[in-house]
Order: sequence, then C-alpha cells, then structure tokens
Amino acid sequence: MTTPIFTARRGRPPKIARDHPDTRESLIRCGTAILTEQGFSASGIDGILKQVGVPKGSFYYYFASKEAFGQEIIAYYGRYFARKLDRCLLCETMPPLDRLRAFVRDASLGMAKYDFKRGCLVGNLGQEINLLPDGYRRQLSGILQEWQGRVACCLRLARDAGQLSPSADCEGLAEFFWIGWEGAVMRARLAKSAQPLQRFAEVFFAGLPR
Repeated sequence: MTTPIFTARRGRPPKIARDHPDTRESLIRCGTAILTEQGFSASGIDGILKQVGVPKGSFYYYFASKEAFGQEIIAYYGRYFARKLDRCLLCETMPPLDRLRAFVRDASLGMAKYDFKRGCLVGNLGQEINLLPDGYRRQLSGILQEWQGRVACCLRLARDAGQLSPSADCEGLAEFFWIGWEGAVMRARLAKSAQPLQRFAEVFFAGLPR
C-alpha cells in the first residue's frame, strides 16, 4: 500500500538550501502528472522520487514538507492551465466565442493524447477534498475562480461584439461553464472518449442568450 503524498511531517525543516531548481522543478512536474492521472488517494511519494531519480532521504532538501509539495503542485498546475486558457481566450484573430470553442477542442485533444487517463488536477483533488489539508480547499477554490474569471472576460468580449445578448450574465455563465466542464472531464475519463466534452460544449453554446 502506497503512502499518500500529502501526509504532513511536522517540524521538519529542509536540510539544505533549495539550490537545485532543475530537480525541484522535475519533482513538481512529475508529481503533477501522477496526481492528474491517479488522484490523491492512490498516489505515493516513492513513485515520484523514483521517476525523477531522487533518493527518498533527499526529499526535504527541496520541500519543507509533503503538504508544501502538494501546494507547489497545485500552484504549478494552476499556472499551466491558465496559460493554456490564455492561448485560446486571448487569441485576437478569432471572435470571442470561437476562442472558447478552441479551448474545448484543445482540451479534448489533450485528454485524447493521454488516452483519457489524465483529468483535471483541480477537479481530481476537489473530489477528494475531505482527505486533503485544510489550506488546499482555499487554494483549489482560488484557482477555479481565476479560470472562471478568464472565461467571464471572454464572454463579456462576446457580449460587446454582439455575439451574446446585452443582458447576458457573463459571470454566471462562466461559473456554469466550469461546473459543467469539470463534470464532463470526469465523464470523458470514465467513457475514455471526448464525446462528453463535445456534448457539454454543444449544450452550453446552444443555450447562450443571443
């Protein structure tokens, strides 16, 4: 049975200064990939250290605790996905709603690339929130709010461009998008198919106020 990644070890300071950014970054990237695929409960620190080639006793050279490691992974994923959103939603060569459709296509292709084994790290951890340290709830909620704000901004641009009704509640629609999208990602993993993502997008765009 694997030891959960986020079992905190109290009062253990790092043994040396964190002056190995490449190894530290590799641990965060590897942890992100594993948690995105396996979630929290099934993940263990040993597998991450082995993949990166770091001795178990050296873990605290890079992170103050396992809880801090988890926080770094969440923050890393939040930044990564924000950039993914921005590539689509800030693309000025497309009308605003087409940018959101482009994000759906890009995310669908990303899931297919890994045979639908990987989902959304934030969504994965949200399903296991009662097993996580208290601070993770606030961190995960903050990331979702940031992503939601990006979609709301895109929808406001669509409203200003006449693609949506002047009375469209862009903030509410953005919140609805993320509630539905996270569910569609979970269903896509279950079905090993992009169909749930495509179906959600069809219904979402068809229901937008014009």
